[in-house]
Amino acid sequence: MSNSELHSSQTHPLSAASNALEDNALSGSTGTGADQDGAQPGQPAPPPTEDQLILARAQDGDHAAFAQIYATHKRRVYSLCLRMLGNIAEAEDLTQEAFLQLHRKIATFRGDSAFSTWLHRLTINVVLMHLRRKGLNLISLDEAQDPTSEHGPHRSFGAQDTRLAGTLDRMTLEKAVEDLPAGYRLIFVLHDIEGYEHNEIASLLDCSIGNSKSQLHKARMKLRDALRAPAVEEAAK
Repeated sequence: MSNSELHSSQTHPLSAASNALEDNALSGSTGTGADQDGAQPGQPAPPPTEDQLILARAQDGDHAAFAQIYATHKRRVYSLCLRMLGNIAEAEDLTQEAFLQLHRKIATFRGDSAFSTWLHRLTINVVLMHLRRKGLNLISLDEAQDPTSEHGPHRSFGAQDTRLAGTLDRMTLEKAVEDLPAGYRLIFVLHDIEGYEHNEIASLLDCSIGNSKSQLHKARMKLRDALRAPAVEEAAK
């Protein structure tokens, strides 16, 4: 896949962020997508869909079928990598790596969840492994709650932050998300954009649920400060 192809297919990270700040479209253990529908008891199984037939062919080694899967899912995979990393070059590299991993592992997919769910988690694991190889401390334990903080009495960990919703300048929000520290950005993206629950994030990042909630709260506070600054500057003119 060429760089220009990736850029042209990029899902704007801001659109996903502003939508997800209003509500999480995903819930439960799936993290994203929905499990495949099964047949009702006593009824014959429905005929396979075109996507399922393509997947089956790809699992049997059909390169043309795999190319169709790549074309279908590349946009979402790249968008996820870019939101988690905040770096275009790294997102491009890890999109390629995710599909290399998919090519190696596609035969192991058994249909216990939707294929998009499975690929989504595979991509997240690829990104996390990349960050660990770089030696990035994803969850900084010295970011513990400070009861003397001016925000301490007002914290509501895990609650939907409606103050970040509304008519936000897209470029300002995009830059603010990109500028978040890596650990904050990861949890903000996983929770507020991708819809993962805190227990799922804790499992993915090997941290406590409380730490995930604390990091999310701090990410939101940093975003609020970053988004407030341009408005203050404009009012002072």
